[in-house]
Parts: sequence; structure tokens; C-alpha cells
Amino acid sequence: MQIKVITFNMHHGRGIDGKLNLNRIAEAVEESEADFIALNEVDRYFSKRSGYMDQVSWLAERLKMQSAFGAAITLKQQDSSVIRQYGNALLSRHPIVSSMNHLMDFGMMEGRSLLEADMLMIDRPLKMYVTHLSLNPGIRHKQIDFIAGKITKDRPPVIIAGNWNMKRGGKAWRKIAGIFQDCYLATQTSCNTFPSLRPVLQIDYIFTSRDIDVVSVEVIKKIPAASDHLPLIATLILN
Repeated sequence: MQIKVITFNMHHGRGIDGKLNLNRIAEAVEESEADFIALNEVDRYFSKRSGYMDQVSWLAERLKMQSAFGAAITLKQQDSSVIRQYGNALLSRHPIVSSMNHLMDFGMMEGRSLLEADMLMIDRPLKMYVTHLSLNPGIRHKQIDFIAGKITKDRPPVIIAGNWNMKRGGKAWRKIAGIFQDCYLATQTSCNTFPSLRPVLQIDYIFTSRDIDVVSVEVIKKIPAASDHLPLIATLILN
């Protein structure tokens, strides 16, 4: 079974021109007809910066996909029933059977989390994680250790995607690459995703359990102004 997976840090819909435009986020990925889209920096009623929108529901409806959300930051005002959240999301063309969120704060000011979701594809289960790791190396290593502990207990097939804020070949990367395969290694094509206009770094990755075959991986460059990151797409075969 062939599937397509995208990972995309959408910067709460605000592009490099400073304009908030969720349509551009949708347009950047919809032509790929991906089965799963992992999103980072997604707002749900979070603040004025995103117009207090539920961006998860808006994008799910726009792209006609199911959704799951995992908050990294949750704020609740005493005079309001609205819960303001910021974090990771997963959009899926296949039924999402269950989802749960794991907080990975480890004493940092800005919360981070790991979204876990179970999908059913016809009669085949698939587990997927979405994450966004810290810029702080020490905290990021703790988050990597937490993730490694989770995925080593999972039954394949498993996919984990997101903004890892790490370099290929570094200690953090080697920890995950020792358990799962980095999709890039199957094709060795350039996968630089940041910054979007002139990408010189890859900090967004898609890793899979080793029973999954990687057909191709590439950067989507259709609308570079939509975010400060470019989307990364992998075509995979579930054995």
C-alpha cells in the first residue's frame, strides 16, 4: 500500500511577508494529495496573532481530512470558557481511531509535546507521531530520549514526523536513526526546509519503522512565502 506523508511547520499561518493566510498553507500541500499531514506551530483560539481561530478545524474542513491535535501550550482565562492552545496537529484521509498527547516540558519556558495517533487503513493499523523539539540542545536530548523510549515499544508500521531542530549526523539524530530510518537516506536528495525562501538547513524530518519502504522524498516549493519552513513530503510503501 502506497501512502504520502507531509511534515510542515506552518508558523501559525503567518508567512514570511508577515501576513496571516491559512489558504496559502492549504494550497502549499493540497496538490500533493497526501494521506497524512503533520503540522507544527498550530493555533486553536490561541491569540490575536491568528485571529483566535481554530486552525486545526479550519484546515481539516478545507482539505477534507480528519484531524487530531496535541497542545504544547494551554492557556485558560478566568473570565472565559475558551481554552487557548498551541501545538501539533495531524490531518488524515484515513480514520483516526484514537489519539493522545504527551507533554515534554522538561523545565523549559515554551512547552513541547508529542502527538500520538492510531489510524486504520482498510484493515491495516498505522501509528503516527507528530512532534516539535526544543532549540535548546540539553532539553532536546531529553525529548529525544523520551521519544526513543516510546517508539521502541511500538509495533510497526510507525511513522514520526515534525520539526526536530537538529542536524543530520548529530547526537540527537543518531539516537533516532539508530531505531528508525530517516527517509532522506533512501534517496539522498536535498531536503533543506529552512528558511523557506533560500533553504540551507534540514530541521524537518520524517522517520519510519524499517518495515516501511521509502519510494521518494522531496521538498515542496510551491508557495515558499506561506511559512518560514517548506513542507517535506515522503512517498512510502507499507509492507
